[in-house]
Amino acid sequence: MHVVVNAAMSADGKLSSRRREQLAISGDEDFARVDRLRAKSDAVVVGVGTVLADDPHLTVKDDALRERRRDDGRPASPARVVVDSIGRTPTDAAVLDDAATTYLCLSEAAPVDRRLALAEHAELLTAGDDRVDLLRAFAALQEQGLERLMVEGGGELIFSLFEAGLVDELRTFVGPTLIGGRDAPTLADGEGFVAAFPALELEAVDRLDDGVLLTWQTDDR
Repeated sequence: MHVVVNAAMSADGKLSSRRREQLAISGDEDFARVDRLRAKSDAVVVGVGTVLADDPHLTVKDDALRERRRDDGRPASPARVVVDSIGRTPTDAAVLDDAATTYLCLSEAAPVDRRLALAEHAELLTAGDDRVDLLRAFAALQEQGLERLMVEGGGELIFSLFEAGLVDELRTFVGPTLIGGRDAPTLADGEGFVAAFPALELEAVDRLDDGVLLTWQTDDR
């Protein structure tokens, strides 16, 4: 399995404002790059916080890329995966429509009534007691034939994936925007590391729009 974390952040490292509202950090060039990356992936992964804040669709937008996937014998868009420990995903969320297969990764703490409601819209995978065990969840996704995963946020999920040693590659678009705020989400939220900091190896620097794309490989994968 190959896991690519992709994110857009402001010049000061924020994913959005302290209100957790979606902001346009990227431009057309980066949007097209993200669409190409989605098209190359077997699945696009987000945390439930991203679903609740942005209600993303997580599908391939470009018709030519969708047709190319069909020509290769694949669905027009990759599968969608939501990491959602207690089943907070709304049943009318865009990610649960029929545009692509959706997997919900739950923990044992997810209530039965939420499981029953969500099972009508998605494939349910249970891993972990109080929160999703990412190692087990990703192993289950691999058993479903999902080998190349693209992670689109948010910061809590990204931190947890680095903590679990599951990230192979980090692609970060840094845009020409300053957001600020001690409570604004960053690329890797969560508890934070105090030792054994994940090491990254810079692979490429590319200018896009009025910002820069940084591509990193993890040293320990």
